Amino acid sequence: MPWNPELYHKFQKERFAPFKDLMDLIVARKGLRVLDLGCGTGELTQMVSELLPDSQVLGIDSSSEMLRIAAEKKHIGLDFELCPIQEVSGSWDLIFSNAAIQWVDNHEELIPRLVSLLNPRGQIAIQLPANHRHPTQTIISVLAREEPYSSALGGWERRWSALSIREYAELLYESGPQDINVFEKIYPHVLENVEAVIDWLSGTALLLYFERLPQELHEDFLNSYRERLRDLYPEVPVFYPFQRIFFSARWPE
Repeated sequence: MPWNPELYHKFQKERFAPFKDLMDLIVARKGLRVLDLGCGTGELTQMVSELLPDSQVLGIDSSSEMLRIAAEKKHIGLDFELCPIQEVSGSWDLIFSNAAIQWVDNHEELIPRLVSLLNPRGQIAIQLPANHRHPTQTIISVLAREEPYSSALGGWERRWSALSIREYAELLYESGPQDINVFEKIYPHVLENVEAVIDWLSGTALLLYFERLPQELHEDFLNSYRERLRDLYPEVPVFYPFQRIFFSARWPE
């Protein structure tokens, strides 16, 4: 999936707030082996490396476009590598991820596998968007079922992998770690207008559809989406509540 780092960073301030809340879950210790799942352009990975002195921090991502920018931040103790999240291996003191694992299917298998890579006293700390039931997202799915888009997509529709907070809590408990903390939080963003909503989603949810739709249908799809958003948001500014899931757990001493 081709990522556009510039478009993704357009709402960097809004995307930073959940990262700060994720960092509040991490128990800081010196000399850790740290893995960042879905590091993107590396800014947040770099911040983590600064918060954890004498640690070895590795950021992985499946986007070469993102990693080209991340590579500029390499230094002793901080490195980046091209690797899909579902293929990670090794042993780690901290595995964390900020808004990335939603792109990986089958969390019922992913979460126990990640926990199994933790060392004694190791911690997992994850934040992922859970806004897939918001009208801005469901409108995309409805539109994709209509013609000519349904035929062009071959009936394909994005199936979001996010589970409920109860299911994440159960997965963590069954995997064995302790100090389980799972919760949801809504971030009350206020965006300038419908075009700002489209810009936000063009960097995430719409990407998968544009990747699969023929180029000649992109503009029509986007215009149809824009019309429905204007019906949803007839006034400005647009209140855009964004729901996210957080969970963390640690192995005992």
